[in-house]
Amino acid sequence: MRLYCHPASTCSRRVLLTANHLEIKLDLVLVDLFKGAQNAPEFLQLNPNHQVPVLEHDGFVLWESYAIMQYLADLTKKQEIYPSSVMARADINRWLFWCGQHLMPAASVLNWENSMKSLAGKGAADPIEVARGEQMMIEAATVLDAHLASREWICNAGLSLADFAIAAPLADQLRAQFPITDLQHLQGWLKRVSELPAWKNAEIMAS
Repeated sequence: MRLYCHPASTCSRRVLLTANHLEIKLDLVLVDLFKGAQNAPEFLQLNPNHQVPVLEHDGFVLWESYAIMQYLADLTKKQEIYPSSVMARADINRWLFWCGQHLMPAASVLNWENSMKSLAGKGAADPIEVARGEQMMIEAATVLDAHLASREWICNAGLSLADFAIAAPLADQLRAQFPITDLQHLQGWLKRVSELPAWKNAEIMAS
């Protein structure tokens, strides 16, 4: 099973966290985003969206990190992070979709402006974009913080794909200057996730 990925990719990170937790061995293939490898014709045959990660398994090619997480869980017997209960899956899926719709747009703006932009040689952060990203991040993170006020993990089923999916972009909080350090419930939950073996053993994590 092969995963095309990059060390700076939040989406690669959430897949690796999932694979580590499930003890699935992946052969990692670096796609050098800073050199434009995601635009190469051979990569576009795998994912026409120019993005990592991409999973290859027995001739099956799958892109979109949340779909890959679900696929890996479904391949694993007796796993508990994506249970078979319809209600439990709906709860987890709800937070996966929330992550993609609300958290990731904010994280992507701040990660680009405050971190990746300079690494890519694209100049200084745009203060207007930073302000926009901070406002989106505050709105999304406040929702998550309130939700975590009385629970250990995001979903009722316990530790799940939702925790890995949402923790992945928040691993960049210091480097990308996310305005969330004063959200105690969120920070307590993120600390719990970061203490999991899957996090500590991840091969692609934030610096």
